[in-house]
Amino acid sequence: MKTCVSLLGLLLFGQFASQGVSAAEQPLFDGRSLAGWEGNTNTWRVEQGALVAGTLERKQPHNDFLATTRDFGNFDLKLQYKVEGTNGFVNGGVQFWSQRVPGHFEVAGYQADLGADKDGNLYDESRRKRNLVAADAATRQWALKPGAWNDYRIRAEGAHIQLWVNNVQTADYTETDASLPRHGKFALQIHGGAFTKVHYRNLVIEELPASPAPAR
Repeated sequence: MKTCVSLLGLLLFGQFASQGVSAAEQPLFDGRSLAGWEGNTNTWRVEQGALVAGTLERKQPHNDFLATTRDFGNFDLKLQYKVEGTNGFVNGGVQFWSQRVPGHFEVAGYQADLGADKDGNLYDESRRKRNLVAADAATRQWALKPGAWNDYRIRAEGAHIQLWVNNVQTADYTETDASLPRHGKFALQIHGGAFTKVHYRNLVIEELPASPAPAR
């Protein structure tokens, strides 16, 4: 299995090299299938090299998430996203260090928020249920490309979490609650309650060394 994964990484590296992907980074999405991901395939699909959910013709009934099948520790993730729709709360997000809530459609953990004037916010989804960092509105407006592809970078290393939208930093947060997990799944969100379509593509990750254990 490790050989197959390594071969896939080598084959995909050429695809991402022209986008400035370093040798330390590996694709998190192969651009053509849901391999390595799990979720509701009535909602999530692959279209034109992107992971896509929702439609502009039907209201999304509730939040829905496509999650990785494995967990990750410290990381630096880069991706592109695009949000379409005007009717309702047109929103999505990138969960990290997260887990599915048993018996529910929700995923609990950190979220890099996007859409609905939330781009660049760091939110705690289905756990503390509040913004940990609200991006400066003027900074967001200057950096964002509404209705187009936007670059998102998420770096989480130990207690330190940072977010960038189109290379503009929107969040720099240090977690003070040492009881919260610093490992878990990635999950892509479509928010419920809107006629909306969300797209995610070019997801590449650099897995970072584990953080030292806190001193006792």
